[in-house]
Amino acid sequence: MTFPHRHLLGIEALRPDEITTLLDLADQYVTLNRLPDKHADALVGLTQINMFFENSTRTQASFEIAGKRLGADVMNMAMQASSVKKGETLIDTALTLNAMHPDLLVVRHPHSGAVDLLAQKVNCAVLNAGDGRHEHPTQALLDALTIRRAKGRLHRLSVAICGDIAHSRVARSNILLLGKMENRLRLIGPPTLMPAGIAEFGVEVFDDMQEGLKDVDVVMMLRLQKERMDGGFIPSEREYYHRYGLDEDKLRSAKPDAIVMHPGPMNRGVEIDGTLADDINRSVIQDQVEMGVAVRMAAMDLLAQNLRLTRGAA
Repeated sequence: MTFPHRHLLGIEALRPDEITTLLDLADQYVTLNRLPDKHADALVGLTQINMFFENSTRTQASFEIAGKRLGADVMNMAMQASSVKKGETLIDTALTLNAMHPDLLVVRHPHSGAVDLLAQKVNCAVLNAGDGRHEHPTQALLDALTIRRAKGRLHRLSVAICGDIAHSRVARSNILLLGKMENRLRLIGPPTLMPAGIAEFGVEVFDDMQEGLKDVDVVMMLRLQKERMDGGFIPSEREYYHRYGLDEDKLRSAKPDAIVMHPGPMNRGVEIDGTLADDINRSVIQDQVEMGVAVRMAAMDLLAQNLRLTRGAA
């Protein structure tokens, strides 16, 4: 399997064949994770440190489970109580950790580009678990695996990404990945939540749900990123749900076999109707959580292979 990358910092640097390589390996880990014995040895002898400068439930738990199932020594750092809070810079933190000789560093940070900066200062493999509004590569990869398993392919599909596009690193990574795989992308949301110049990414932009969802194969809802908003982006949550929240009525515009996705955490009754979110015939939201563990196992496996090759050559 060819995956010639030292780090996984974003989707932008990945070629379509490298994306496919990672997803193919993740498929194998989906099978493993459904067995009574879920353990493999790809990371045996390696140390994985999870550094989350932002709160996370799904992503941090997913990376921790992924590392432990592959045999790594996994350490979670409580960054809210760390030396960063005492004034230590990100670079000093990186140098301190580097002196402990970790092999895999999983980082989530509220500022775009922070993970890339950290990766320049350490000798180990770095995985971006989300940086500001920039990227969230493993989320896009797990979404891609979910779509491929549900639809049997990951190309020439019509995909609608709906909601808070402007503040979403998930949207950015998915736009990059799905675009590389030759899909037709539609972005739906209020103009206040649509980034300036987004049409230059080769997407179609709509501010009407029924129009935007017409005949799509995949409906991907996004969370309102209230923590990144500083003003009147929406009139009210009630009005937002009326116009842009996904319910059965709006979903009728999509294809009859369209799947419904959401990266979580969900605001039920704001972005999506709760009954629809739980509809096992349409919603693949729980599948996304399952695919997340497999994708992160595959990503760390491939980076560890490169790490061992590099150290062997040295």
